[in-house]
Order: sequence, then C-alpha cells, then structure tokens
Amino acid sequence: MAGRRRWSTEEILDAAAELLRTGDAGSFSVRRLAANLGTDSSSLYRHFRSKTELLRAVADRILLAAMDGYRPEGDWKQRITTLALRVRDAFGRQPQLAAVWGRYASGGPGSRLVMEEVLQALRASGLPDAEIPARYHRIVVLIAALIAAEAGVSTITPEEREQGIELFRVAVLGADPERFPALAHFAREVRPLGADRHAAFEELLAAQLASIEGSIRTS
Repeated sequence: MAGRRRWSTEEILDAAAELLRTGDAGSFSVRRLAANLGTDSSSLYRHFRSKTELLRAVADRILLAAMDGYRPEGDWKQRITTLALRVRDAFGRQPQLAAVWGRYASGGPGSRLVMEEVLQALRASGLPDAEIPARYHRIVVLIAALIAAEAGVSTITPEEREQGIELFRVAVLGADPERFPALAHFAREVRPLGADRHAAFEELLAAQLASIEGSIRTS
C-alpha cells in the first residue's frame, strides 16, 4: 500500500490560509487542517512545533506578499505611508488573516522586512536613535489595529451589515436628548463605525507621522 503523501511547508501554509479564509483563528485547529490534507496531525508537527507557530507563519506570508516588489521612494513619511497601505491592501485581500496577524505577531522574514523599513524610515526622519523604538511601536500598533478593524467590517455578510446599520440608526436617531444631549445634537451627522475606514486609516497614520515631525522640529 502506498504511503501517505508528504506535504511541503508551502503546501501546508497554502492549505492553512484557505482554511482560515473560510473560518477564523478561533475555530482553526491542526487536526482539522490535517484532515483537509488527508494526513495526521503528527506529520504537520514535523514542520511546525505548534498551532501558534503555524498561524504566525501564515500571517507572515501576507507581510511577505505586501513587501514583494516594494522599493523605498520619497521622504520618510511617504515610505511609511506606502508600506502601511501595501500591508493594508495585502490583508484586505485576505481579511480573515488580519486578526491572526494582530493576535500572533510574527518574527518571520516578512515581519523583519516590515520592521527594517519602518526603522530605516524613522532613522531617515532625523529622530534621535533613543526615540525610534517607541515611535516604531506606536506606528506598528496603530497600523495593526486599523487593519484589524477594517478586516472585521469587511468579513461580515451584507445582511449583517444592513442589520447593523438599521440598529445604529434606531439607537442614534432615537436617542433621548435629555439623557444623550450631544448624541441627539449630532445624530444626523454621526456615521456608523464602518463608514470611511479607508480615509480614517490614512488620516490617523498621517496624524501620527505629523506628531513625529513636530517633535523633530522642536527638539
């Protein structure tokens, strides 16, 4: 009888990404992945020591895809903005994996490429070296949080979206002006959480970079 097929690391990651695309990290299991591949869990543990290590590798491939073909251009702010938009677009094509990245931070090659470029750009800004690690951390946390938030909205069904918008309208437009005076005042201008996320992403990132620029000018 022929033995079971030996799956390569890349094939395992492809299958894991597909399984995550149709589910989420919470329901993901190595056993379920092995069943999809027609093998047993032990064969996968020869490639990855744990589920967490496997998930980190899947998320890291998204970062590698984002950095594929990237070339630093423009000043330090343009470099960070371009990189952030590339990462957002890469996770936008596989939004279910954005939560994996946020939860299972990767130290793989894709992650190192992103880290190197952000740190290099910050050094080019003129920031003192002592301030760069903290600024780097704030930028990366902001990017990851905004990407995860966008992904959360993009993965809901049209029916869920419509239901959410209707609940929002009822809650906001029906707000008691005595108990919620500010909400009642701005009710017709306030928009649902999912609105204008793309514009908000760029505006919030620009504000963070402007804060860095301001600190450089005053130092």
